Amino acid sequence: MSVAVTFLGGLGEIGRNCAVLEVGGKLALIDCGLMFPEEDMLGVDLVLPDFSSVVARAEDVSCVVLTHGHEDHVGALAYFLREVNVPVYGTALSVELARGRIEELGIAADLRAVEPGEWVEDGPFRFALARVAHSVPHAAGVVFDTDEGLIVHSGDFKLDPTPIDGIPTDLSAFAGFGRMGVRLLLVDSTNAEVPGFTPSEATVGAHLEALTGHANGRVIIACFASHVHRVQQAIDAVAASGRKLTFIGRSMLRNTEVASGLGLLRVPDGLVVELNELLHMPPERTALICTGSQGEPFAALSLMAQGEHRSVTLSPEDTVIISATPIPGNETKVYRVINNLVRLGVTVYHGRNAHVHVSGHAGQDELRTFMNVVSPQAVVPVHGEYRHLHANAELARSVGVAEVEVCEDGDRMVLDGGELRVERAAVPAGYVYLDGHGIGDVEDVLRDRRHLADDGVLIVTIAVELGTGEIVIGPDVDSHGVTENTKDIHEEVAAAVVSAIAGSHHPADPDTLRRHVRSVAGKVVRKSLNRRPVVFPILIEL
Repeated sequence: MSVAVTFLGGLGEIGRNCAVLEVGGKLALIDCGLMFPEEDMLGVDLVLPDFSSVVARAEDVSCVVLTHGHEDHVGALAYFLREVNVPVYGTALSVELARGRIEELGIAADLRAVEPGEWVEDGPFRFALARVAHSVPHAAGVVFDTDEGLIVHSGDFKLDPTPIDGIPTDLSAFAGFGRMGVRLLLVDSTNAEVPGFTPSEATVGAHLEALTGHANGRVIIACFASHVHRVQQAIDAVAASGRKLTFIGRSMLRNTEVASGLGLLRVPDGLVVELNELLHMPPERTALICTGSQGEPFAALSLMAQGEHRSVTLSPEDTVIISATPIPGNETKVYRVINNLVRLGVTVYHGRNAHVHVSGHAGQDELRTFMNVVSPQAVVPVHGEYRHLHANAELARSVGVAEVEVCEDGDRMVLDGGELRVERAAVPAGYVYLDGHGIGDVEDVLRDRRHLADDGVLIVTIAVELGTGEIVIGPDVDSHGVTENTKDIHEEVAAAVVSAIAGSHHPADPDTLRRHVRSVAGKVVRKSLNRRPVVFPILIEL
């Protein structure tokens, strides 16, 4: 009985991790992740894998198996389950992190928490999870027992010798799989270009504690809400400094509650206070742990940096620690936030000027070690841009793996009677975007929006004194293809822009102003005309 692995995402980009294992005519998904949009994906909220080839065989789908709870591995699950509702297996934290987005869509999902080392059978699939160290607790690799031999997916991992939770990558379990005979290894490629070993997560804690302890005013620490180990070290640093703490951001609040409930996060009694209470305390006795480490426009840190947070106003005495590195594609947004913070006089520490972050992925020596332990007959690098996949393939060849294939999204690996073959572009695997409530093909949408640029455009020209934020000239509003009664809508847009911007009297960031003008003008037209023109803010910087 032949076995096939088809890749729907994650091979050629960071994100959208999703593979389909086929055994006996039945299908099982390995992860179901999303990708955050690149800057040229105008108006797109999220990017999903193309599930069409799987949805077309909905009756053949048995289950989904999750390796861990990061959005690039579970974030698209709700949209898949809306089409094909099957059982979902993963570690306890993985399924709980996935639950949030699933419940937002009103889906009654069958989420099944399983313990690593416990063999599970679902239809023709027999599989088990094995613990790995990563930047989220309860991360795991997964092994499938098939007629063609064991197929192992490493998940995202590193060989951390001193993990925060004391649970290292279970090399003994993976060695056991190797002794049983691993036919195919799918292995994390993110840091395949990075020599040596990735530093331990534990090395970050002392630096967070030192920066927090020496800060003169309030401390704001931003990190991934799902990075529970990092959140724990931030909590420990705040507690050691004698400060009180508040969590900010919906995902941060939810994930800390979930992790605490599972016993994965330890928060000292009396440390956490309500935000209103914290804001009335001396700043040097307070700290915030928040979202926004990736420059998300409406995350807590971004709003603070723009002076738009409803409760928190930053001052030059504050210290901000961004305990993360930008996901590829997010660099511009992250550095924009840093620039805005520096413009406000805030002291900022981030991955480029302080040891406040380490990767959760294995470096070259760890990858070689892992492949030697697993001893696979064949390797396919996964999770990474093409350069990462290519580098990992070279590592596999360097340790003597007999069969190494570099695949891309849409390719299928077929194991049949001991033979291995690759079917290139076997299924559609292009980007599928989520825009509001609509889901479709990104290229079609971008093509439509280019057409709309000719027939539905609003142009707002404004001159601003960046030093004060005062409007000097304008706003002048022009449009094409928006409405016949242009005078009224132009006046309404101009008035709204003046009301939103004029009189702020603080230094202005050009990119933030453009985004603000675009947002305000768009809202006015949507409210008055129920239309969504492309808004071009033209900013004259004085």
